[in-house]
Amino acid sequence: MRALVVDDSTAMRSVLRLIFKKAGFEVLEAANGYEALNKLTEDSTPVDLAVVDWNMPVMNGYELVTKIRSDERYNGMRIMMVTTESEISHIQSVLAKGANEYVMKPFTPDTIQEKLQILGLSAGA
Repeated sequence: MRALVVDDSTAMRSVLRLIFKKAGFEVLEAANGYEALNKLTEDSTPVDLAVVDWNMPVMNGYELVTKIRSDERYNGMRIMMVTTESEISHIQSVLAKGANEYVMKPFTPDTIQEKLQILGLSAGA
């Protein structure tokens, strides 16, 4: 399985990379939505999960989710928002645009593992 971790924080990408590698994922990284879209289009191997922060420069997470969901090539990709954005309206809007799960920062590895199980992307699923 492959995960694309999209966050402008190098430290957060590192933390998430470790969690997803331990869960058996090959991990790709991008610092913003624009970079993430480029990685998706440059690499023909499918990505099973995009892990997306909301607040990023160039292209934010909401915009990225909208772009991914508008492209049928990524219909099978699951999207997990992992962000500090806690306003109910933001959560509802990104879920309505096609995100499958939402995790609030700070989080624990167990929280991520639970979400992977919900998404059917875990050994325990």
